[in-house]
Amino acid sequence: MNITAHGARPMVAVDNLRVIAHADDGSEIPLVSDIRFSVQQGEVLALIGESGSGKTTIALALMGYARHGCRIASGNIHVAGTDVTALSPRQLCQFRGNKVAYIAQSAAASFNPAMKIIDQVVEPVVIHHVMSRAAAEKKAVALFRELALPNPDTIGQRYPHQVSGGQLQRLMTAMALISDPEVVILDEPTTALDVTTQVEVLKAFRRVVRQRGMTAIYVSHDLAVVAQMADRILVLLKGTMAEYGATEDLLRAPQAQYSHQLLDAARQKVRPSPWLAEEDNAQPLLEVRDLSAGYGPRDASGQPKIPILHDINFRLYRGQAIGIIGESGSGKTTLAHAIAGINTPSKGHILFNGHYIANAMQQRPENELRRIQYVFQMADTALNPAHCIEKILTRPLTLFHGLRGSALQRRLFELLELVRLPRSVLDRQPWTLSGGQKQRVNLARALAAEPDLILCDEVTSALDTVVAAAILDLITDLRRELGLSVLFISHDLHAVRSVCDEIIVVKNGHMVTQVARADYDKPSSELYYERLKRAVPELRQGWLDEHEANNIAL
Repeated sequence: MNITAHGARPMVAVDNLRVIAHADDGSEIPLVSDIRFSVQQGEVLALIGESGSGKTTIALALMGYARHGCRIASGNIHVAGTDVTALSPRQLCQFRGNKVAYIAQSAAASFNPAMKIIDQVVEPVVIHHVMSRAAAEKKAVALFRELALPNPDTIGQRYPHQVSGGQLQRLMTAMALISDPEVVILDEPTTALDVTTQVEVLKAFRRVVRQRGMTAIYVSHDLAVVAQMADRILVLLKGTMAEYGATEDLLRAPQAQYSHQLLDAARQKVRPSPWLAEEDNAQPLLEVRDLSAGYGPRDASGQPKIPILHDINFRLYRGQAIGIIGESGSGKTTLAHAIAGINTPSKGHILFNGHYIANAMQQRPENELRRIQYVFQMADTALNPAHCIEKILTRPLTLFHGLRGSALQRRLFELLELVRLPRSVLDRQPWTLSGGQKQRVNLARALAAEPDLILCDEVTSALDTVVAAAILDLITDLRRELGLSVLFISHDLHAVRSVCDEIIVVKNGHMVTQVARADYDKPSSELYYERLKRAVPELRQGWLDEHEANNIAL
């Protein structure tokens, strides 16, 4: 592969990059090896691949940075005319933020919750004495306006928790751009956003990159997003280069087998449903009647200070999967928490298998707790990092089924087989597993209780495309093998449509429509659902341009 793809000197040139990690026994583990690519001024290069493939490792190396316990072992890195590997720590501090800026995946984790937004946005240029405070604030407001943020003159006076996720992501972009960097690195900047917010953030990103003629590195596992943003794509597999070329060529005729797998997974096939529609007189497994819920202290009438859900009604039958979709803040997770008893509803009833159940988890008998299990979004925080996998899976088996000895061991092996994990993971801690493996353990722990219903809350949102597709296949197989009912909560409409028999659409805490599987592709009279459908990126170049041209405010 030729580093200088064009005649002009590239803005970013990487040759023979190798980053290693130091193991406890003193050995060295290669994270990325023999990485070569170049990016011309004004180009966008996408780094794609599964979790652990080295995308973020390469992106951080462009700033001369390696995570704790790791180091850049060899290779040449030239960014904006600077030999990054030759810089001293002091010079690197000046280089980062001035020549190259980094936009992280989680804006919420990047902002200080105790400081006003404007103070954090201007901080990089003020502390480096690049411009005065007054000039920095004026420039920040101009950037807020350029990024299509609401109330650009005053939004900086708010605190991070007072703006939405999409707004916070654009505010972090303003922070990165305020020093006019020559190269900007965007590391999974839209992964945690719902589809309608994602498409607006993508438009803002691309508009700024194009208007400023900026050079960008876009890290993502979403090929449909990459198709809208990138001129060239570098496909990574286990720290090595699987394929490198123009976006158009890779989407049309990928050369590497792994690239084919990525494209197949991104196309999100519709999985055959194992559920047979119930007779009209069949008893639902779960029935939600006039359910309302919220947060904060309650008034004399029992209403919460912050109401979220309002009069939700639906039925879920044995073996059925229903998807819950809506924008961030629409009440999806609040609904799941209410059904699980984690958040006690302020109004309404929940019937399970034909019987009323207590709204509060603490008041439910053990058998009801066992039969409704929750699979949380982030396996990293849901699994105790101090416990090995065997201990994590043993707890529900002893708590609900009293298993000991050989019966316990046999059941552990059966659970691992159900979720397609090797027995060797039992001795390992969660942090030693990949994202997909951790999510499978998360599922196995829920299945250990032998539930009738599992509540899956954004279980694929943090996973790369290939791994997410495997988890969706697994959920479909488990429904077929175990007769499980599933409530599948997600902002990924592709995922919901691929595994669910019906979709419930929630907006501002209200259920606005319920769509049957057979009607997914039919036009709906509910404009909000149509807006959600139109906001899902398609795996082809030019889709974002068409969306922008045809966008109708609903």
